[in-house]
Amino acid sequence: MHLELAALVVDDYDRAIEFFVDVLGFDLVEDSPSLTNDGRPKRWVVVRPPGGQTALLLAQADGPDQASVVGRQFAGRVGFFLRVPDFDGQYRRLLAAGVRFHGAPRDEPYRRAAVFEDIAGNRWDLLGPAPDSGQLLPRPAVQGDNGG
Repeated sequence: MHLELAALVVDDYDRAIEFFVDVLGFDLVEDSPSLTNDGRPKRWVVVRPPGGQTALLLAQADGPDQASVVGRQFAGRVGFFLRVPDFDGQYRRLLAAGVRFHGAPRDEPYRRAAVFEDIAGNRWDLLGPAPDSGQLLPRPAVQGDNGG
């Protein structure tokens, strides 16, 4: 058993695809025409980190209730955790692409981390190996901090 998809509500399919594929380096797994439950056209857009098992379903907001959560799906907390093998290289690449970070990278006993925002304003943790370990260590349980 594994978690296959997590939905992320976005303003615009194409802008979201551009961010996740061109900026973060995700693979575009699927972009197919589909229909809403009441028969209106929409798209089924799935992106996934290279080699990852869990993907994101990019769901364009449909109506004011959904539009109100774009960028706020996690109430200002970090909602996604992206582990990368080359933290410094990925951090520099994202900075050069104009990605907004909340503070400088932090070295903690269990990982190197930096909080960034996606195209909608949702917060993510960019995670790398633990300092000086050369290994990826499991992250401890999320604490009640401000999202990082």
